[in-house]
Amino acid sequence: MPELPEVEALKDFLTEHLTGHEIVRALPVAISVLKTYDPPLTAVEGREVTAVRRYGKFLALATDGGPHLVTHLARAGWLHWRDPLPSGVPRPGKGPLALRVALETGAGFDLTEAGTQKRLAVYVVADPAEVPGIARLGPDPLAEGFDEARLAELLSGERRRLKGALRDQSLIAGVGNAYSDEILHAARMSPFKLASSLTPEETARLYEALRTTLTDAVERSRGLAAGRLKAEKKTGLRVHGRTGEPCPVCGDTIREVSFSDSSLQYCPTCQTGGKPLADRRLSRLLK
Repeated sequence: MPELPEVEALKDFLTEHLTGHEIVRALPVAISVLKTYDPPLTAVEGREVTAVRRYGKFLALATDGGPHLVTHLARAGWLHWRDPLPSGVPRPGKGPLALRVALETGAGFDLTEAGTQKRLAVYVVADPAEVPGIARLGPDPLAEGFDEARLAELLSGERRRLKGALRDQSLIAGVGNAYSDEILHAARMSPFKLASSLTPEETARLYEALRTTLTDAVERSRGLAAGRLKAEKKTGLRVHGRTGEPCPVCGDTIREVSFSDSSLQYCPTCQTGGKPLADRRLSRLLK
């Protein structure tokens, strides 16, 4: 799933390639991708893109005098830049293509989604705040006003495990499964530690890990073409998705805990005092 760093990089890429250009066609290939109907998708056609903004994991294209085209790439969605776009009209139900947006230049982008769970979402709204997922977002962890005191306030009284708290978009916007593993590894904390139990020193350590991990990932992704962002994300991860490999910090074997619909990776030596966590499929620990 694209998370804050990849979506931020996509925002920068699209700002460069879309701003000032006219959308001449917005074609839904998979009807299920559209989550709104008024205004219609055609309301963005014939309008110039004036800005591209990120809200957590959401991307929003603002149009001149018109609505915003908002998308969430979900777990298996992606954006592919095409210059030029393929000729002809794509056929619904053939392949992963979900939406195509064409510019007056002949370039544009496709939104695709792999797999059978169709969660990629597109909204056409007068204001991005009308999208329910955006309306419930917590603060952005890279915002200037997000300081250590703000993190402490958010975690105060939070009875969930750190892993689940970091992934909750209504608590902190933009962090998902992969970067929560990376942040906790950098902070040297167990994913099962209760969020409300952090000492001031631990809160400071978590804050530093949160900001540094995300900032470094954004910098690694900055300037890359959209098609290279997935590979860059995977290359930069130190523990997530690396079960069985040596920890790059201490050399211990990276372990995994599996759940009903996801998994987490961690280093026992760095994070849990050398003790492996029980690998039980208890999805409630991530909720």
